[in-house]
Amino acid sequence: MAVVSQLFRDVTYRGREGQIAFMLHRATGVGVFLFLALHIANTFLMVFPAHVFNSVLVFYHAFLFKLVIVFGLYLGLLYHALNGIRVILVDFVPGAARYQAPLWRIQVVIFLAVYLPTAAILLARMF
Repeated sequence: MAVVSQLFRDVTYRGREGQIAFMLHRATGVGVFLFLALHIANTFLMVFPAHVFNSVLVFYHAFLFKLVIVFGLYLGLLYHALNGIRVILVDFVPGAARYQAPLWRIQVVIFLAVYLPTAAILLARMF
């Protein structure tokens, strides 16, 4: 039982900035990939008759899908891009790894400063 307890402590989530950034980067990467796969599949439908392509295109014009794009895709793309820049800095700037947590906090502030007003603008255009 002690071995299982120690093993559980070794693999549990600790919640620090690096691990949160890692998990969010992977999740947003998968989300962006899934959207691109859907987009490519939809574009492929152009080789079929127009009614096939148009029946799927109706889905893209649905209000709920537009909300997912504003809050999901845009959020994922922006976070993934900013975190990618932070990872590049940490990997290629000597000594930057020591400042990983403050860099992530700065990234989150930049993300919020860019995302909130632009998402509000995009939402305002939807109504």
